[in-house]
Amino acid sequence: MAGPLVLASQLAAGLGIVVGAMIVRSAVAHRPTSGGQPRCTTCNGTGRIACLCSRWSDGDIGCRTCAGSGRMACRSCGGTGTGRPIPVQVPMRSNRPS
Repeated sequence: MAGPLVLASQLAAGLGIVVGAMIVRSAVAHRPTSGGQPRCTTCNGTGRIACLCSRWSDGDIGCRTCAGSGRMACRSCGGTGTGRPIPVQVPMRSNRPS
């Protein structure tokens, strides 16, 4: 039979692991991906989305796009997991007389 000191130390260790996991999860959820760019909203930063072949699969090995995994590269971010800025040029004319 385990003594009260052993039970207390096991409980403290278990709580420490749970609290540590919660802190890491919170930090990952609120941190943008590396490079300071925001996460892709389509794949939520994973870089992968469900492949279309999995919708109509009849038990085969899948298509060449997903190599049978059922997941393919995200179309929005190209598989990087980060949002891509869209370059836009805005032409401006000055209406002030010079």
